[in-house]
Formats: sequence, structure tokens, C-alpha cells
Amino acid sequence: MKNIDKLSLQNAFRLFESKDIDSIEVGTFEGLRQIHHYLFNGLNEFAGKIRTQNISKGGFRFATALYLKDILAKIEQMPENTFDEIIAKYVEMNIAHPFQEGNGRSMRIWLDLILKSRLKKVVDWQKVDKNLYLQAMERSPINDLELRTLLVANLTSDVYSREILFKGIEQSYYYEGYQKDQDEE
Repeated sequence: MKNIDKLSLQNAFRLFESKDIDSIEVGTFEGLRQIHHYLFNGLNEFAGKIRTQNISKGGFRFATALYLKDILAKIEQMPENTFDEIIAKYVEMNIAHPFQEGNGRSMRIWLDLILKSRLKKVVDWQKVDKNLYLQAMERSPINDLELRTLLVANLTSDVYSREILFKGIEQSYYYEGYQKDQDEE
């Protein structure tokens, strides 16, 4: 899995360096699917494909695969005009967890695209503590206040900073357990 993570991280960097990110649909499931496909294409057979199996993590069952397409259509219709609305949409997409693997990495890029488009801000992910973030995400289906508080404190209007962008991508992979080897530094 480590090699897949490394290659996917390289794909994430390439998504931005190539400017392909500028052609991604903002705030739609199709946009999220495009991101996921870009990150995992050629690495896994599920790249950009809606999962067909039920999945769970840490005792939490994500949306039932049978209803996933209908759920995604409803999420897509959610408003995204304010920070609170954007986070509510992000939380619902996380509950849907539309892909077999790679949801978190894809959704954090998707979230930043929405924030950048609607609010002219992005999350400075390198300042978001891994444990606090994962705990807030775990509790967000019940109440997203903790997540909103954590993320709003780390918003930046420096949306074109290469350092914020690339350190944020690395942080996103770190949340999922990937760490660079010393020789990759």
C-alpha cells in the first residue's frame, strides 16, 4: 500500500502542477470523481468508480451502497454559499464515502476547491492537527461544530501559495497514515 500512496501523492502534486485542477467541476460529485480518478488512475481498479460494497471504519457504517447514487444526487444539491453550508456538504459527502478507498484525500482537495471558489479561502492543512481533525470528522455526523471550529481557525486567503497547497497535500496523506521516507525528503 505504501507504494500506491507514494504514487497517488505524486499524482496529487501533478494535478496542481499541470493545472488540470482548473478543469475539475467545483462542488459536484462529478468533480470529486474526477479528483479521485486523477489520484488513483492506474493504481487501483476503483479509480473514480462509485463503490458497490458496503464499507465501515471504526464501527461507523458509511452510506449503503444500494442507495449511494441517490444520496450523491441529494448531496450535490446542497447549498455551498457560506462556510457552514460548505462544511455541512463536506460532512455529508464523508458520510456517503462514495469510493472504496481514497475518500479522505480526494474530499479534502474537493473541499478546498469549493472554499476557494465560493469564499476565496482554503484550509491551511499543515496547521490542522491530525488527531483533532480525525476526532472532529468522527463526531461530525452528529454535530459538525467541532470540525467547523477547527477548520475556520485554519483558513487562509493565500489560495495561490504553492507551499500551503503542497504541504497541505502532504498533510492530507499523513492523516491517512502515509509518511515520506527520509530519502524522499
